[in-house]
Amino acid sequence: MKQGLCVALLLGLLSGCTTTPPTIGDPAPRLADHRKEKAYQEIFGKFTDQAEVYDGFDTRIFTAATFQSASFREARVRRRAEFQFLPKPRVEELLAAERAEDAQFNEFHMGVHVNDPKFEDFAFPRTSIWRIVLLTPLGEVEPVSVERVGRATLEMRAFYPYLGVFWVAYKVRFPKVLKDGTPIIPESASHVTMRLASPLGHAELRVHAR
Repeated sequence: MKQGLCVALLLGLLSGCTTTPPTIGDPAPRLADHRKEKAYQEIFGKFTDQAEVYDGFDTRIFTAATFQSASFREARVRRRAEFQFLPKPRVEELLAAERAEDAQFNEFHMGVHVNDPKFEDFAFPRTSIWRIVLLTPLGEVEPVSVERVGRATLEMRAFYPYLGVFWVAYKVRFPKVLKDGTPIIPESASHVTMRLASPLGHAELRVHAR
C-alpha cells in the first residue's frame, strides 16, 4: 500500500512537469482588437515552432524560432503600426525595408533559454558547440550570420510571446539562393526545418515555408 502511494505521488509530480520555462514577469502585450490579435497569433503560429534539449531529466535549453516569411514580415509591421499608431507613410517605409531584407535572406528570429550560460554561444559559429543548419528539399544550408540581438524585452515579446524574461533573442540568416541561383526554398516546399545540434542534443524547428 505504501509503495503504491509513493508511485502515485511520483506520477502526480511528473504529470505536473511542463515543457516550457516558468513564466516570469508581465504577460506579453496584446492588441485591444481581439480579431486582429487572433489573426496575428494564427500567422505567428504558422511560422513558429518550439523545442527543448534534455540531458536525462535536466533541461539544457528551451528554444523557439519564427521564420520571417514575406507574409509574417507584413503581419509584424502591421502589428507594430497598431501598437504605435504609425502613419501610413511610415508603415509603407517599414514594409519596403522588410521586402528588401526578404529578397536577400531566409531569416529566423530565434529565442533561447539556456540553463548554463556557457552553452549560449550561438553567435560564434566557428567555436560554438552548436551547429545550426536549414533543412530544405535541396539539403542542408548553413547560416551566413548568427547575430545576438540581446535579452528579451517587453517590446520583443509583443511580437514573439515565447520570449521570457531570461530568454535571449538571435537573428539567424540563411542565403536566399545557391551559387547557381537556385532558390534554397523551392516553390514546391511546404515546410522548412531549422536544426540546432550539439553534443548536448539537438532540436528541430519545423515551420511553414510560406
